[in-house]
Amino acid sequence: MAGLLHNPYFAAAAYFTVTGLAMILFLSVFELVTRYRVWHELKQGNLAVAMATGGKIFGIANVFRHSIQAHQSLGQALIWGTFGFLLLLISYFVFEFMTPTFKIDDEIAKDNKAVGFIAMVLSIGFSYIIGASLAR
Repeated sequence: MAGLLHNPYFAAAAYFTVTGLAMILFLSVFELVTRYRVWHELKQGNLAVAMATGGKIFGIANVFRHSIQAHQSLGQALIWGTFGFLLLLISYFVFEFMTPTFKIDDEIAKDNKAVGFIAMVLSIGFSYIIGASLAR
């Protein structure tokens, strides 16, 4: 397998496939920890959910981008990308903790675009910090 990863086409397909599956898994984890049903809300046109979910998608992809760039093997990239995702998940819980006067998930479910936007920017911002730390 390691020899096949020297072929740039095979390597690109392998990284795409593995990180694509990880993206699906990690988005499912986010679906489990939110109080609203992401895909139902998206179907209803909830822009706050779309922004928050888009930030999570970008954040996960950015963490994996840095992980792939920083590590020599697909296995290492997956392990470090998973660790980065866990840090991103923790940042989500910290955001909820830092707003004791209201519940982030409830506001996003009510299509509060301001909260959805901040959730998106926090996911993106933390993904850069996490990604930079994975590249060390």
